[in-house]
Amino acid sequence: MHNLKPKKHLGQHFLTDPGYAKRIVDMLQAPEDALVFEIGPGQGVLTEFLIQQYSRLALIEVDPDAVQWLRSHFAKQNPQIIHTDVLKWNMEEDIDAPAYLIGNLPYNISSPIFFQILENRNLVKEGVFMIQKEVAERIAADPGSKTYGTLSVLLGVYFDIEYGFSVPPSVFRPPPKVVSGVIRITRRDEEEVVPFRNLKIVVKTAFNQRRKTLRNALKSLDFQDFPQKEEMLKMRAEQLSKEDFLVLAQNVIM
Repeated sequence: MHNLKPKKHLGQHFLTDPGYAKRIVDMLQAPEDALVFEIGPGQGVLTEFLIQQYSRLALIEVDPDAVQWLRSHFAKQNPQIIHTDVLKWNMEEDIDAPAYLIGNLPYNISSPIFFQILENRNLVKEGVFMIQKEVAERIAADPGSKTYGTLSVLLGVYFDIEYGFSVPPSVFRPPPKVVSGVIRITRRDEEEVVPFRNLKIVVKTAFNQRRKTLRNALKSLDFQDFPQKEEMLKMRAEQLSKEDFLVLAQNVIM
């Protein structure tokens, strides 16, 4: 499995430990007939387990050498391979019902991938991702924590978030300089009460100046009057719950 060379400019760190690969795949709670997309399969260590379990598996891979390697290695099973940059992937074209996503995400583009998922949240039933541990902990953080931030709120509004386990650098080729973490996000079946655009603007604006009170951090935005307004504006972004941010987003004047 070592004949595919990781490319630094693509942020590739290939997982080499089958034990950790199986643990990651086992976190995905998809039925056997589910539509499953693996993001960035690389040399296919997760794919080895996924392909045994899911007949409707598609691989999203940008590296042409990896695409060639995957086609050769999995020739018998012949999974669908979508040769594209995941950030340019048109999810609406390939997903016709809520699907399951899994992958060892390149650290440098993990946040943009999560924003892409948020924009297409109705197409995603569940996702299991290995990312930088620091980012994983930030996403799973609770209000009041110093690591609680934009993605904690936005993902937390639409998905249940579970931190699974940590993965040491030693089981990658080449070893990254940081520890990795595995999280699962599961879409909630709740009716949306506010446009995502409004919520995103309020949350990002609030956390852009997280040390300031919301009265100062959100002074570029206008809000209608609502019962909790004055009390909320005295607080800082990290002190607000996801429900509080929804109230703000419901009352922002756009």
